[in-house]
Amino acid sequence: MREILPALSRWYASGEPFGLATVVAVTRSAPRGPGAAMAVGPGDEVVGSVSGGCVEGAVFDLATEVVETGRAQLRTFCYSDEDAFAVGLTCGGEITLLVRPVSAATDPAFGEVAASVAEHRPVVVATVTDGPARRGSALAVWTDTGSGSLGNSGLDAAVTADARGELAQGATGLRHYGPRGERREDDVTVFLHSFAPPPRMLVFGAIDFAAAVARIGAFLGYLVTVCDARPVFADPRRFPDGAEVVVDWPHRYLRSTDTDERTVMCVLTHDPKFDVPLLEVALRSPAAYIGVMGSRRTHEDRLARLRETGLGETELARLRSPIGLDLGARTPEEVAVSIAAEIVALRWGGTGAPLADTTGTIHRPRPKSV
Repeated sequence: MREILPALSRWYASGEPFGLATVVAVTRSAPRGPGAAMAVGPGDEVVGSVSGGCVEGAVFDLATEVVETGRAQLRTFCYSDEDAFAVGLTCGGEITLLVRPVSAATDPAFGEVAASVAEHRPVVVATVTDGPARRGSALAVWTDTGSGSLGNSGLDAAVTADARGELAQGATGLRHYGPRGERREDDVTVFLHSFAPPPRMLVFGAIDFAAAVARIGAFLGYLVTVCDARPVFADPRRFPDGAEVVVDWPHRYLRSTDTDERTVMCVLTHDPKFDVPLLEVALRSPAAYIGVMGSRRTHEDRLARLRETGLGETELARLRSPIGLDLGARTPEEVAVSIAAEIVALRWGGTGAPLADTTGTIHRPRPKSV
């Protein structure tokens, strides 16, 4: 959804209604998770994807239909291999989609939601998918306010409380309520779609490798900051648009900036005067990934220096050094791919092995915070 919001905002501002299909539930090996979206706008323009191509043709027809009728639909697509022309998933999974019309009349809060996502302000969109409440009705919830209604004040209050509880983690999924928001009842099904701010990637050391890492970090959806104490290297012109470039000592900058359990750090300085004080701070942070460039000899020397600062073995074990997966990478771009691959593997619990050499499910369970 985040990727297609610019197009949706353009359509919404023009006053043209559009059909929005959102994955609200998946089972088994589905290609896209809850929150994946596809939309059909004016002139049959299509953005987004809900299945990687398996059912998009049928979804196009559904999106066009809901715009014409003004009525949202809930549709489930399953595996189908008996008929070569049947609409179904080839992966053996199942996805359930909510397809609804969106316009200023049907969803007056949509513009503000889109602006919040663009500005990285946390927001949850709650949408009725099934039950006695009107399917497709939407309620937007921020930390201190809300907009829209699901059709009943009791239901609005219950959903608002749950949505605010999920804002910190950015959880997305279905919740069940009674018609007036009663707990432990399942008459009404509501999809809570959380938009947490994107995770951060902090790149220390403004070398050529840093420019490649910054590009692939932005491609993966991270908010990228590059930090170096040397102004001649920390030149914004050397880095992709959208990357923040900071001139400061890395350890001093890290002490003054926010990090959380989704933050990833790539330390590319491989100079003790920079990376030892930086890592002393980094290894005491909640960051999910701390990768450090350097040879194995450099790594051993670095560990000895870090032990002298008082860091313990549990903290030192968090270091990913030498940084990246063993891909045989040599160029800055290839090294950036190996670093990104290690980050993705850690994020989802992957092994880094070729899928052809593994067995069992390909897609692991989706963490709440992703």
